[in-house]
Amino acid sequence: METLSALLYLVASICFIMALRGLSSPETSRQGNIYGMVGMTIAILTTLASPIVQSYWLIVLGIAIGGAIGYVVAKKIEMTALPQLVAAFHSLVGLAAVFVALAAFYSPEAYGIGSAGAIAKGSLIEMALGTAVGAITFTGSIVAFAKLQGLVTGKPLVFPMQHPQNAALGVLSLLLIVWLVQSNSTVAMWLIIIVALALGFLLILPIGGADMPVVI
Repeated sequence: METLSALLYLVASICFIMALRGLSSPETSRQGNIYGMVGMTIAILTTLASPIVQSYWLIVLGIAIGGAIGYVVAKKIEMTALPQLVAAFHSLVGLAAVFVALAAFYSPEAYGIGSAGAIAKGSLIEMALGTAVGAITFTGSIVAFAKLQGLVTGKPLVFPMQHPQNAALGVLSLLLIVWLVQSNSTVAMWLIIIVALALGFLLILPIGGADMPVVI
């Protein structure tokens, strides 16, 4: 069963990659959407068939709430507002990645990656990278949304030593990841999140509002 699940998840991942490739061009966007829907269907059904799933009603409730919100947003949003809509949804995806990583960190037994304080190093690396990317995506997308929506100025916001500071935060993130992998430290995990949140905010500030749709 585990081997079959792993194979199905691999197929779903390939579908997602093909979806991203298809969505990169208007000519292949419809095919990309189909790949994405097939991949998500495979992933959802595989997860629901897993013996560890116990609360089906919570899953159904989550799908119903998310589907309802998506339907309303899709009906209400104007085409001219799509960039900021995508930015807003990107922020939620990033935040979800952080929450998933934290759930795995605090309950590793449920994910089969070890026990609290003794998580497998490979899983810690994956967890740390997912957390950092998710946190950067969260704050970066919020800034992008604010610029596109006109909530803040669309002009590039620069300040002295901006690039060296961002580079220093990037190096600090790598050092914190090494610390986390070596020690399973809770402090290291939360510092990774804090530094990544700051980095996502600072990386988007110097980008002008006119260039933001390209960034997204």
